[in-house]
Amino acid sequence: MITRVTIYEDICKGCGLCTTACPKKILVMGSHMNSKGYHPVTIIDQNLCISCAMCARMCPDCAIKVEK
Repeated sequence: MITRVTIYEDICKGCGLCTTACPKKILVMGSHMNSKGYHPVTIIDQNLCISCAMCARMCPDCAIKVEK
C-alpha cells in the first residue's frame, strides 16, 4: 500500500498538534518559514506512514491530506 501525506505549508500555522498525534513520530516542525511567517510541519519519511490520518484529523486548519 502506498501512502502519500501532503502538507499544505501555506496553510500550516505551526501549532504542532499533528506532531503529537502521529503514532510513528514522522512529523516534525520545519526550520524554514512559510509565506505567513510560521514554521510549517514537515514529514521525515513518507515510507513509515501507516495511513492512520491522525495528523489530518488533529489539524485545526486542514493543512494535511493523507491518501492511500
